[in-house]
Amino acid sequence: MLNASFVLFEQRGIVAVSGPDRRGFLQGLVSNDVEKVGPNRAVYAALLTAQGKYLHDFIMVEEGDAIWLDAEAARLADLKRRLSLYRLRAKVELAERPDLAVAAVFGDGALSALGLPEEPGAALGWNGGVMLVDPRLAALGARMILPREALLPALARLPLAEADFADYDRHRLALGIPDGSRDLVIDKSILLESGFDELNGVDWQKGCYIGQELTARTKYRGLIKKRLFPVRIDGPAPPPGTIVMMEGRDAGEIRSSHEGFGIALLRLDAVSESRTLSADAATLVPLRPDWMRIEAESPSPSRA
Repeated sequence: MLNASFVLFEQRGIVAVSGPDRRGFLQGLVSNDVEKVGPNRAVYAALLTAQGKYLHDFIMVEEGDAIWLDAEAARLADLKRRLSLYRLRAKVELAERPDLAVAAVFGDGALSALGLPEEPGAALGWNGGVMLVDPRLAALGARMILPREALLPALARLPLAEADFADYDRHRLALGIPDGSRDLVIDKSILLESGFDELNGVDWQKGCYIGQELTARTKYRGLIKKRLFPVRIDGPAPPPGTIVMMEGRDAGEIRSSHEGFGIALLRLDAVSESRTLSADAATLVPLRPDWMRIEAESPSPSRA
């Protein structure tokens, strides 16, 4: 029995990158291999500073002669501006696409309802747009990018119930998936603290891109001391930025949260010691999602 739902993502928008040099242009900028993007494959990636710090993350899909970047709507103009700084003589065009809308389909039977495989990034053209399995984790469900006026009628023909964004947010948090700048700090966060390796956001074989040196160094030298973890929250949810404490010591910082679950940046030693963590009046229990890998770890936190 299907239990799948859909939600319109007003929080997401599209920047289209077109022109004959679009692949080479993006390839030198983003953390994943743009050559893998095609009609049947979507890819998750990030744009970093030269020092390897987070600026934007997005899902890249191909539609016709353009690569669409599914990114945070509130920061779309900044993404376009930053990409424009590197355009130089490249034959590319950058355009915001307010005529396109994004939806997520999630829950039990979501992928089968759309005829999609359980394969992160699997994509196909549909109703003048694209539908795809979330390239980070198939358990997140699917996404659709369609002309705005066509999206709701297309969804209405499917065996899906409409949900609120809060329902999707609860689903995301239970899986421990960060949500852009709600969970990563602009100009500060690094990819390997934020799960990008396990969530298919970095290609270690591709050529150079902005911020590659620090990203590679943190991986191969084992420099990660903190990670974003999903946490179970017992008590009132602390606001983003609240310091997490362990026996009077700073152990990290809370990020997004909803209905008893959240994301927190935590010191690995604080998590491995399995001691009580607190933030304001709440107690936090770190969870370990199945997708997360931590090298040279001590006793594990609870599994999600």
